[in-house]
Amino acid sequence: MRRREFFRKSIGAGMAAGAALSFGSYGKLLGSETPASAKYDLVAIMGGTPEAMFDLGIQELGGMEAFVKKGQKVIVKPNIGWDVVPELAANTNPGLVKRIVEHCFKAGAKEVYVFDHTCDNWVNTYKNSGIEKAAKSAGAKVVPANSENYYQAVSIPGAVKLKSVKVHQLLLEADVFINVPILKDHNSTRMTCCLKNMMGVVWDRGYWHANNLHQCIADYGLYEKKPSLNIVDCYNVMVKHGPQGVSKEDVVQMKSQIITTDWVAGDAAAARMLGVEPERIDYIPIAHKMGLGNMMLDTLNIKRIKM
Repeated sequence: MRRREFFRKSIGAGMAAGAALSFGSYGKLLGSETPASAKYDLVAIMGGTPEAMFDLGIQELGGMEAFVKKGQKVIVKPNIGWDVVPELAANTNPGLVKRIVEHCFKAGAKEVYVFDHTCDNWVNTYKNSGIEKAAKSAGAKVVPANSENYYQAVSIPGAVKLKSVKVHQLLLEADVFINVPILKDHNSTRMTCCLKNMMGVVWDRGYWHANNLHQCIADYGLYEKKPSLNIVDCYNVMVKHGPQGVSKEDVVQMKSQIITTDWVAGDAAAARMLGVEPERIDYIPIAHKMGLGNMMLDTLNIKRIKM
């Protein structure tokens, strides 16, 4: 498929589909109310830089002040899995991470931490992704996640496969958890986005791959420390050879972003961006049936912004 054709079809299936969504309501998301100041369940923006799109989009959900209060400790969790440059779109856009951290501090955060359990060497990955430098320049503390000593075992009541898991200690201590995945192709699950990004906050993810990966991804969503906010980077999107990629030919520039309190809805909208129906990504309908969020996009109140 030609790049231009893919871009047209993916945007048509994703963002254009959002235009037709009814303005209903979806009361409780992830076990808590959508902030009272928020008008929408999901905001989809296209056409600007990652920073500018976030500036506009977060206001539609009440601003970062709706999620971060004065004196709070915040975790910002990008995808920093791979030792590649930003242009290959294997990791979250560093400019977006920086802007999110800046918004957190402006809202009154006392501390903001950034980390990921990387697949490649963490020192090189943090550096070459551009995220370490970007996050630190905004005042965040960028910390490692490469040792089992950083993790603590927790139980997940109601889980089908993932009954317990070792979670990074900082996440357990945080007041606010902000999930910042990059949308991309994945050779195991077809897509990685909001829910799958949680494999970067746990230690023992080998168990997930050996015990029904899709069910484990959904099971983790039952854990009580859920993201307050999900910001999906769809600026440059790896559409094949994921999750690491091979070259720039794997990447389509979509200049888009999805912001939502409902990570199942975020994943459903992201799947449409890839030109895939959400029900074909197995963990999405599993998570929907488990009550972790709403994959039925036509029941959500969605705001579309074209810059």
